[in-house]
Amino acid sequence: MPTIDLNSDLGEGFGAWIAGDDDAMLDVVSSANIACGAHAGDPTIMLATCRAAAERGVAVGAHVAYRDLLGFGRRPVSVTPDELYAEVVHQLGALTAAARVAGTAVTYVKPHGALYNTACADPVQAETVVRAVADVDPSLSVLALPGSELVLAAERHGLRAVREAFADRAYEPDGSLVSRSRPGSVLHDPDEVAARVLRMVTEGVATAVDGSEVRVAADSICVHGDSPDAVAMARAIRTLLREQGVGITAFSTAAAA
Repeated sequence: MPTIDLNSDLGEGFGAWIAGDDDAMLDVVSSANIACGAHAGDPTIMLATCRAAAERGVAVGAHVAYRDLLGFGRRPVSVTPDELYAEVVHQLGALTAAARVAGTAVTYVKPHGALYNTACADPVQAETVVRAVADVDPSLSVLALPGSELVLAAERHGLRAVREAFADRAYEPDGSLVSRSRPGSVLHDPDEVAARVLRMVTEGVATAVDGSEVRVAADSICVHGDSPDAVAMARAIRTLLREQGVGITAFSTAAAA
């Protein structure tokens, strides 16, 4: 049976503020990208989310980001390579400790928001992020857009590069993501999104915003956990994929098998 990983950004609350239904998402996805306190998350939420993931056998990844709580990590931040390196080391170290206490382990890293977009395009930031990951733990994987600078940097450092596609984001004809500042950049209809993911997984294509077909090579599919329709979309994706004979398995588990 063919398999695919389904990941989601979780643990994105802060203090008394709660974002998304993490418990419901953890019942559906196979990998959890857990916020590390920079764009969202705090020590209590990080530990609780790691424990919830461990209880369900969901793989844990560090969702590292620019330090920008007010902007939810979705605004570009000017940082030096040394500052970014230290941030990634710090955030990864914090989640690694929380995961260990929760009885699980961090198995991969996925940058969040503006850091993801910048590092996928900028070789300097990509190299900085990956160097930090490799220095902390060279067994970790890096989750990123296929063909991006992050993937290239991971390969240079001998880290496993895991190709990611987005269930609920619109694509440009060149395979990049449509900016969130534009209308239609985020998709919401569960049935539409599920059918789109099925094509990504079985045909390796998605329809871009201009109607053209764009190639999509994916080892993991992301459903953003902070969307109001996130749980419904994730459930629709899982149901349709299973009906079509596609299993949901964490990429870290599949690699170890």
